[in-house]
Amino acid sequence: MAAKLTRKTRKVIINIVPLVDVLIVLIFFFLMTMQFRNVTTLNLTLPKIETAGQNKFDKNIVIEINKDGEFLVNGSELSREEFEPALRQLKPVADEITVLIRADEETLLKNLTYIMDTCRKSGLDKIRLQSR
Repeated sequence: MAAKLTRKTRKVIINIVPLVDVLIVLIFFFLMTMQFRNVTTLNLTLPKIETAGQNKFDKNIVIEINKDGEFLVNGSELSREEFEPALRQLKPVADEITVLIRADEETLLKNLTYIMDTCRKSGLDKIRLQSR
């Protein structure tokens, strides 16, 4: 009885259909939850401040100043002549508005003081400086 026992080995088949289904659902989920924002900002290198706490702003105006003295107000570029009248329009609601200034670390002090002085003349006294 020297009969050889031979087993039939089945081919190993990897079913890819469930894997593809799961990947499609994940891709759909990530695409639906992504936030697409059109952000126009200046290339700024913010100075480090180690002692600053975390600030939360509800209503604010973001003013960005680059090292060449150009600045953006809430994402739109304004010249010095347009800046002052734009801030004066906000005077009726000035108590509720915080001005957040993001200046490059190589920005001249005269540009920063001009922005701060203009904000105070317009009645915007809540001024914050942002750092990294």
